[in-house]
This record gives sequence, C-alpha cells and structure tokens, in this order.
Amino acid sequence: MSESDGPRRALLVDWTGVMTTSVFAAFASFCEREGLAPEALATTLRTNPECERLVVDLESGTIGDAEFEPRLAAIMSVEPDRLIDRLFAGYTDDAAMHAAVARARARGVPTGLISNSWGTHRYDRRLLGRLFDGVVLSGEAGVRKPDPRIYELGAAAVGVPPQRCVFVDDLRPNLPPAAELGMATIRHRDSDTTIPELEELLGVTLR
Repeated sequence: MSESDGPRRALLVDWTGVMTTSVFAAFASFCEREGLAPEALATTLRTNPECERLVVDLESGTIGDAEFEPRLAAIMSVEPDRLIDRLFAGYTDDAAMHAAVARARARGVPTGLISNSWGTHRYDRRLLGRLFDGVVLSGEAGVRKPDPRIYELGAAAVGVPPQRCVFVDDLRPNLPPAAELGMATIRHRDSDTTIPELEELLGVTLR
C-alpha cells in the first residue's frame, strides 16, 4: 500500500471560515456598521496592492496590530481603534465543525490547525488544546498559506506524512499547494457538505 492508499490518517483545518462562520460575511457586516458598501473591504483586500502587503506582513508576523490597524484604517477611511476586533466581530464558531473535529480526535484521528493569523493572541488556546493535537499559526511560524512550508509544518505537528492528511480550507488558492504535497483537500462551504466528505476520506463517523 502506498502512502496515499486507504483512509487518510490525519485532519488539518483552517480556522476562520471553516471552524467559524464566513469571514467575508463578517467583513460585510463591519462595512455596513461603518457606513461603507458591504463589499468595500473584500474588494480592497483583493485589489489594493498596499492592503495586500499589509495583510501578508501581518499574517507572517512581520508587523503587529499597532502598525497594521492605523494603516488599514487610513486606506478604508475608518477609525483605527481595535480595528481587527471590529472586523471579526460579526463571526461566530461553527458548532457542527467543532463537534466533527472533536469526534475525529476522539476516534484516534490526529487533528491539526493551520491558520493565517491576524494576531496570534486572539485564539482561545484552551479551546485549541481541546480540539487539536498540533497548531500552526502563521504569525508564530513566520510563513503563511499558500506557502507550501506551512502545510509541511502542519503535517509535522500531528506526526503524519502529508500524503496521509486531509486539509480543509474555505479559500480556493490555499488548496493547490496542499494537494501538490499529496494531501486530500476539501473546499469548505458549509458543514453539511464538508463533514460527509471527511467521513469518507477518514473512514470514521463524525455525526
């Protein structure tokens, strides 16, 4: 049997947009509260080179909140105070995905987190400890998705070769580098579709 034959042995997931509700819905909610068009932030993140560099530097741990927030605020013409917290105020945990990951771990499947972080202090470390055997946050690792190195770190954190892992992310560009390492990948849209795919790939019941 090759490394890619049979059920996958480990589960690696993104946080925002997989273990939580949609980040883009949260961004739209923020924009509406600030009197902006709902798509204003998502469009700026996608099309403004300065904003893109800011996000890369924040997620890589090169800069922190104190530098990021006033610079993004100036681009968006909003107040900088607690800007990141305000951006993410509209999202919540996805209870079904939390339960599925916990069940996978209880059934002997190593579980890991690979997250592009907007401030590593915002994660509930006790919760992460209950859900995951390994945690890789981009701001601590100094590397962010879609750099292949962060997926290798995720696999190493759970002690399973990439070829035996499943990786789940809501953002399409984050999936091909994982697949090139041999991971089975799932584009997350909602728990109703992701969990059955995980059950098939991992060979365990998660509901």
